[in-house]
Amino acid sequence: MKKTPQISVQEAALKISSGDVLVVGGFGMTGTPVHLLDAIAETSVKDLTMISNNVGEPGLGGGRMLRNGQISKAIGSFFTTNPEVVLAYQSGEIEVELLPQGNLAEAIRAGGAGLGGFLTPTGVGTSFADNRETIISNGKPYIIQPALRADVALIRAWKADTAGNLIYRMTENNFNQSAASAAQIVIAEVETIVPAGELDPNQVHTAGCFVDYLVQAHTTVEELGSSASVEGSLKKTDESRMNMAKAALQELNPGDIVNLGVGIPTLVADLITPEMGITLHSENGMLGVGPEPESGGAMDYPVNAGKIPVTALPGSSYFDSATSFAMIRGGHLDAAILGGLQVDEKGNIANWAVPGKPLLGLGGAMDLATGAKKLVVTMMHTNRAGHSKVVKNCTLPLTAVGAVTVLITELAKFRFIDGMLTLVEVMPGSTLDEIAEKTSASYAISL
Repeated sequence: MKKTPQISVQEAALKISSGDVLVVGGFGMTGTPVHLLDAIAETSVKDLTMISNNVGEPGLGGGRMLRNGQISKAIGSFFTTNPEVVLAYQSGEIEVELLPQGNLAEAIRAGGAGLGGFLTPTGVGTSFADNRETIISNGKPYIIQPALRADVALIRAWKADTAGNLIYRMTENNFNQSAASAAQIVIAEVETIVPAGELDPNQVHTAGCFVDYLVQAHTTVEELGSSASVEGSLKKTDESRMNMAKAALQELNPGDIVNLGVGIPTLVADLITPEMGITLHSENGMLGVGPEPESGGAMDYPVNAGKIPVTALPGSSYFDSATSFAMIRGGHLDAAILGGLQVDEKGNIANWAVPGKPLLGLGGAMDLATGAKKLVVTMMHTNRAGHSKVVKNCTLPLTAVGAVTVLITELAKFRFIDGMLTLVEVMPGSTLDEIAEKTSASYAISL
């Protein structure tokens, strides 16, 4: 049995050269090889390209490297939560390439599997498809997404044995499992290293053949950033938002597998009871999401896609991000409930970008809007300027084309019936006249 070399974080950092492409595991700061990234921040290497879902949080891990000016390009899905990335992009200090989160996960997996790329429906008909080759397969349009591969992979695992086999813990798997296969050199930072033979082979997520070096490093609460504690994760709520959440819940059926987006959709989770038999999915790798714990953080609990610590219900399961998005694209989610910036009378949704605003985050919305069997959108009826968000044609960058099944605002519930936007319910406190006054789209009425 081969023995994987164990080295220090300082020795690992010396494996990185200026100009290298790095693929880095982690979601937020969960499952992130922060000790390896901090060690690189102590070196003089520069002009690095980082492939990762996000570039850490300010001053932590990749965020520390960013402050040092060591990252010249970031390829990922969601950078908005680190304002320093946005500022660096606006000032021209770094180049950013945004990918839908599912495309990112699968591109890394494909790179590790020796594939040149894959066909995906995610992003078809949106600005993401601009300058990307699209082909027709089985009568449907698909974008060609090239694979991603790196010089060095930096990953985080919970346990390893001396043969290099790895086990990930809870939602710490995320991008790590795919990243572990997608580079010439793979360096795994792990909490515990045990002798070969002590890990149950049935529990191994990454086989030792993928791993070149092991580094033992202990995670501390401080290194988990915003996921360190459930405190501070209070949801914005009021009567109208709760009414919208209740209306969204009515669209779900017993036994449904459902993904909830950020904002108003998260309120639906508070209304679900065990008797309903509804299973919540989180795109960072969890099925069976339970409520937030009363206290504690990511040292003791999994985190959801909002990077908030949550509990795991009986029957829950964990998996990597590539598997999670395969569930979504493969039609295994019964419903997704997402927020929106605009919905138009053709069922198009825009919910990820506003021109002129410093937003650098596609996240998983494109995959969810395209892949879920039913898409329920919850949003306020008008924007802060009082302009309708229920429009004839979306003017903001599209998330998905013709995907919306149900639209719920504080004023009204609409369904798309035979392709027609149709008012089916007047929400509490609203009137038909107010809905008409504040809706730019044409719609039918079926009350």
